[in-house]
Amino acid sequence: MITKITGQLAALKDDALTLRIDAFEHQVLIPEFTRRQLQSELNQEISLHTIEYLEGNPMQGRLTPRLIGFLTEVEREFFELVCSVDGVGVRKALRAMVRPVKEVATAIEEQDAKALSALPGIGPAMAERIIAKLRRKVPKFALMVARAEVDAEVTSDVVSETFEVLRGLGHSESDARRLVDKALSAKKKYKDVQALLQAIYQQSQEEE
Repeated sequence: MITKITGQLAALKDDALTLRIDAFEHQVLIPEFTRRQLQSELNQEISLHTIEYLEGNPMQGRLTPRLIGFLTEVEREFFELVCSVDGVGVRKALRAMVRPVKEVATAIEEQDAKALSALPGIGPAMAERIIAKLRRKVPKFALMVARAEVDAEVTSDVVSETFEVLRGLGHSESDARRLVDKALSAKKKYKDVQALLQAIYQQSQEEE
């Protein structure tokens, strides 16, 4: 099972890229939100967190191994979660993921069926099915920030744990996410949960 692959980005198409590794070139399928992040990385070395699957009809003996790539493990995890919904599947999920993970997760969490049904291949009925199955599983994904928006030293674990602490203190999911997002927008370094909570507390005092 290939879970991570590193090589030179040799070509970038609408739904796939070509990764050059020594004498070999590998095709990796990508969703639209990943393609946009890679537009400026042509001919650069990149690393992708990958999913392997077999495409085709096993009854006819036509199975083709495929790789799907993402820039972070969290994005890969979210994609697999979406694929777990009955009737979605890999190809439908690939086509639908035109918006950043954070936006899609927020729409699911807030039960915004209209926003979800606007995604390619996701109609109103499928949107309701996705919300019903995933609504309680997506809060940590709704907290995601783009790579360019936050210092690398603020890890996803710190963000997720801070969110849970705020929820434990009585904040709603949307309010907790708003507080965390506002603190992160300052683009400062928060080495642990305590540091991030302190920043949130200070901002709250300034608002009063």
